[in-house]
Amino acid sequence: MAPQDKNTPPPLPEPLRVAVADSHTHLDMLPQLPLGGAPMGTVEEALAKAASVGVTTVVQVGCDLAGSRWAADTAAAHDAVHATVALHPNEAPRIVLGDPEGWSRQGAREAGGDAALDAALDAIDALAALPHVRGVGETGLDYFRTGPDGMAAQERSFRAHIEIAKRHDKALVIHDREAHDDVLRILREEGAPERTVFHCYSGDAAMAEICAEAGYFMSFAGNVTFKNAQPLRDALAVAPAELLLVETDAPFLTPAPYRGRANAPYLIPVTLRAMAEVKGLTEDALATAVAANTARAFGY
Repeated sequence: MAPQDKNTPPPLPEPLRVAVADSHTHLDMLPQLPLGGAPMGTVEEALAKAASVGVTTVVQVGCDLAGSRWAADTAAAHDAVHATVALHPNEAPRIVLGDPEGWSRQGAREAGGDAALDAALDAIDALAALPHVRGVGETGLDYFRTGPDGMAAQERSFRAHIEIAKRHDKALVIHDREAHDDVLRILREEGAPERTVFHCYSGDAAMAEICAEAGYFMSFAGNVTFKNAQPLRDALAVAPAELLLVETDAPFLTPAPYRGRANAPYLIPVTLRAMAEVKGLTEDALATAVAANTARAFGY
């Protein structure tokens, strides 16, 4: 791919005949890409473009306090948007231990200790009570980016989010990166909420069978189309259709053949069609199942 192509939005895919939802997106992180000379950065433009190809609902996911407040406000303002609120697994250690290099979008931060994490969790708890907030997430564990020093803060935050989701009867949206066994263990120890979603499912087929047995939803993103993702396709093959969701995780994980460009909700049809092929289902059959599953998972 030529370097300039990375700044060109992928073309609109053929519209779906059955409308579906993007179960996990970050509209607040979409880049300001040139599109006909105008920025494509507004929520309204992103929603209209998605709706034009049959993606009529999006779940806007919070990763920190600012993003969670933005998600709640955006869901309140748009019927097509539902919100989830949380501190991302990598956010919890930043709050407790500080972020001197300013890796996160808040910039450099002083260490706040457990008291600062408790205060942030209280704020998430208050947002989770709002009617247009449909889930608590993304929360969980991430052993890829956070080292051993941050694991205690991650686990404490994850357990607190599980409790918040159950108390408010909201879906739990899990971020699980290189931490499968511990995520499953903590869900067993705490008791998972009635509706639990593994966002950007990253386990293997054996883990998919464990999730299916527990009734956990598995949401697949554009990386299921990557050449090196056969273990993900194997997991998708054994995951029951009634527990499948589709997501962009936009602006990340853009499906092939557009990998390397910015993702957006309008590209859901590309991933859904690839999933249907793996499942041996028609596009319409999978879209019908996914649409019903997403509504059931997030209670709308």
